[in-house]
Amino acid sequence: MRIFISTGEVSGDLQGSLLIASLKRHAVVAGWELEITALGGEKMAAAGATLVGNTTAISSMGILESLPYILPTIQVQRQAIAHLKQNPPDLVILIDYMGPNLGIGTHMQEHLPEVPVVYYIAPQEWVWSVSLRNTDRIVKFTDHLLAIFPEEARYYRQQGAKVTWVGHPLVDRMQNAPSRHTARANLGIPEEQIAIALLPASRRQELKYLLPIIFQAAQTIQQKLPAAHFWIPLSLEEYRQMIVAAIERYGLQATVVSGQQKEVFAAADFAITKSGTVNLELALLNVPQVVVYRLSPVTAWIARKILKGSIPFASPTNLVVMKPIVPEFLQEQATPENITQAAMELLLNPERRQQTLADYQEMRQCLGELGVCDRAAQEILQMLGGNGD
Repeated sequence: MRIFISTGEVSGDLQGSLLIASLKRHAVVAGWELEITALGGEKMAAAGATLVGNTTAISSMGILESLPYILPTIQVQRQAIAHLKQNPPDLVILIDYMGPNLGIGTHMQEHLPEVPVVYYIAPQEWVWSVSLRNTDRIVKFTDHLLAIFPEEARYYRQQGAKVTWVGHPLVDRMQNAPSRHTARANLGIPEEQIAIALLPASRRQELKYLLPIIFQAAQTIQQKLPAAHFWIPLSLEEYRQMIVAAIERYGLQATVVSGQQKEVFAAADFAITKSGTVNLELALLNVPQVVVYRLSPVTAWIARKILKGSIPFASPTNLVVMKPIVPEFLQEQATPENITQAAMELLLNPERRQQTLADYQEMRQCLGELGVCDRAAQEILQMLGGNGD
């Protein structure tokens, strides 16, 4: 059975790899052989996919920010469509990555309508509320939508999609995270030392807009808590040189690590992080956090004034329960002073910290039970004509 998977960004590559592992496990039990080709990254390749194009480094958030990536994105989309024409699959799986996946989904609808399309982790149209146009396109070309958030499932079901809520795949992933004691032993962190995770970037634009304010806040925290040490897990190895140079520039006591993100999270007392999937990973490990995000001022102005866009929250942690579990500072509010103040409160105020952990438990109930990737894999294999058991 031939499956084509399309996703982009670091988080999409991770989710794709987790799904591929489950698909392959269930296929073996069913006596099937799966051939998986994909747009994705190194994690998906390691899980067994043959990459048609690597999309982890050509992603962006925002209007102006996306301009440098338009041509590479069009090119990789064309590669994918050419591959699909020459090698029609038995099923297509789209994971987030809205721009290219809208084009791929539309192509399947128009030229290969007999091939079922599954959207797993649909674009967050239910959050942005800018236009129903993209939602309509998604619903038209998607045969089955596998939702990871309850609100996502409700939204797309109301718009006419066939939807199954499977839960969030990070529930599975973080189940295997090491204990705090084991993680600290592996990283060489003394039990009594304050360890703070800094997560400034999974996209290149974030090195420009987020890294300086996060590192300035870290600089002030270091002055207040001289014994603290910062840990920075790399999302992409190509960012190492820029991050190491920034550490020296800001005079931080910091260690950069590669391939040990879960260990850093499990060991951390606190985190300052960009908005994204990583917020849920930290929450599932009970790490208090401050969330930060900035786009270019021009993009923010266009979104507010012309597109009339508004979002209740940016962090998935807050979006899941629609309340401010973790502090988040966006655009003009994303200043080193605001970050530092919120950080010190969470680091030094036991009551504030305890409230965060209690709220995390409430959030956890909205992410579903263990076995998320297995449930998704079973739904997909059923569409291929098997029982997925």
